[in-house]
Amino acid sequence: MKKCCLQGGNKFHVITITSSTEYSRYGKQGFIFTNEDKSSLVRFPSIHAMKQFQFQFKQMRSVLKSVFTERTEEASAVQYFQFYGYLSQQQNMMQDYIRTSTYQRAILANLIDFHDKVVLDVGAGSGILSFFAVQSGARRVYAVEASSMAEKCEELVRHNKLSDKIIVIPGKVEEIEIPEKVDTIISEPMGYMLFNERMLESYLHAKKWLKPGGKMFPSVGDLHIAPFTDEALYMEQFSKANFWCQQSFHGIDLGSLRSAAVEEYFKQPIVDTFDIRICMSKSHKYTVDFEQANEEDLHVIDIPLTFTMTQSGMVHGLAFWFDVAFLGSSEAVWLSTSPTETLTHWYQVRCLLQNPILVKQGQTLMGKCVLRCNTRQSYDVDIELNIPGTSSKSQNTLDLKNPFFRYTGQQPSPPPGTNNTSPTDNYWNSTMLNQTNYMNGILNGMQDQQTVQILNQQGVIQQNLIPVSNISAPINPGSIPSVINLVSAHANRTSVGGGISPLNFAQTQSQSVISGSNAGSFPVSNQFMIGDYVMPGNVVHIKPESVQQ
Repeated sequence: MKKCCLQGGNKFHVITITSSTEYSRYGKQGFIFTNEDKSSLVRFPSIHAMKQFQFQFKQMRSVLKSVFTERTEEASAVQYFQFYGYLSQQQNMMQDYIRTSTYQRAILANLIDFHDKVVLDVGAGSGILSFFAVQSGARRVYAVEASSMAEKCEELVRHNKLSDKIIVIPGKVEEIEIPEKVDTIISEPMGYMLFNERMLESYLHAKKWLKPGGKMFPSVGDLHIAPFTDEALYMEQFSKANFWCQQSFHGIDLGSLRSAAVEEYFKQPIVDTFDIRICMSKSHKYTVDFEQANEEDLHVIDIPLTFTMTQSGMVHGLAFWFDVAFLGSSEAVWLSTSPTETLTHWYQVRCLLQNPILVKQGQTLMGKCVLRCNTRQSYDVDIELNIPGTSSKSQNTLDLKNPFFRYTGQQPSPPPGTNNTSPTDNYWNSTMLNQTNYMNGILNGMQDQQTVQILNQQGVIQQNLIPVSNISAPINPGSIPSVINLVSAHANRTSVGGGISPLNFAQTQSQSVISGSNAGSFPVSNQFMIGDYVMPGNVVHIKPESVQQ
């Protein structure tokens, strides 16, 4: 199926073309198209225009199997577009304050790239980026959306009285036609580890509509890779497989499946956040220039790795995050998912090794990371690490389509052994200092209610307190807001993916607490996920007492 957009004056009409579409000439300058029980009559301003369209129409019918169809399993595509057709999922993405605000900032800070320009929005979803383009003065925006969200997008456009500016085109960018070249392409095509979901290929495919010298927002993507140490995570994955060690589970010996269980658990990339200090070397950066790259460049991504270790310890795997840049004509704006930055709905991803490698500070660790695309709109990830001149090496293959969502909403702990002085002494010294300041205040006549309150508030925040009822656990700064109201942390999710279940909208309201100066006024949604791959059993549940009711 393909979509064809025809312009007549200030109006636009979308015609669906399939292999069963019937058509016939009507008069000298007209065509009639029939799809099942619906017919459309199109009249052209000249015979030349009619013949030109007839030629393009025949070409479209002869190549109905699009690039997207060839690279994607039908079941995966159905699941994917169903997932992004939920308003709840669009809401989750829109409420990622860092994501949405950075896009708006990048667009509004580069008016020269949008004012009086024609813009293409690839995978428009709710149309939020199209609206930003209009805010920046775009003359016309083509909003292409393949899921059922296209109808909701059209509704928003009409409601905001922008039908003369934003033209919604239902369909895949690989299968639609638009009547003109565009000056700028905007999209939010990034998935976990930057490349997951293979939406970046659709983004690059859209360049066939881009004028020479046109702009792409985002312009560049950097995938960062670093070796990390995390004994707790490693043992956690191994311990899951111990279930299969049981020799008498209801009278049945499960032991023969233990090895297969270990293999399965270690094939799952871990989606959560972590303290940057677990990284044992400076990250390796792999850059993709979206303005220069082709779709084929993303089919097999082979990344050679060389790290100089900054600390000694066990390397348990590789950590991944990404940054993207909007290189506008006036200003460059960056969106980062680094563990040092405010958390986004992309989190970070870690790929474990079954056999960790012991390294020493100053040693060189070499290897490679190869991402091979598959028809499930994802990648198989091969990682291989070794220490040159030794027998120390390890490798693993992971399925990026099936990650384990480990994020619990709690602030990540620093790695063990990071205290260079006694934490106990630090606490008591700080307490004594506060008491001394308080007494000095009394002696100097400063004992008023406001001063006492300020002095009493000073001190060390304890990080090791056990949460009690009605007290929320510390939340990572910058977590994403959500209107979803939870009565417990055993959150319901759709079987399709990281979206939230509509049932949650009817539940009793609760509150969340965020810690950290960067958190601002944005409450936390522990359900914030992307992609079509959350399945029952691969989501961490938080204890009910850690959520305020």
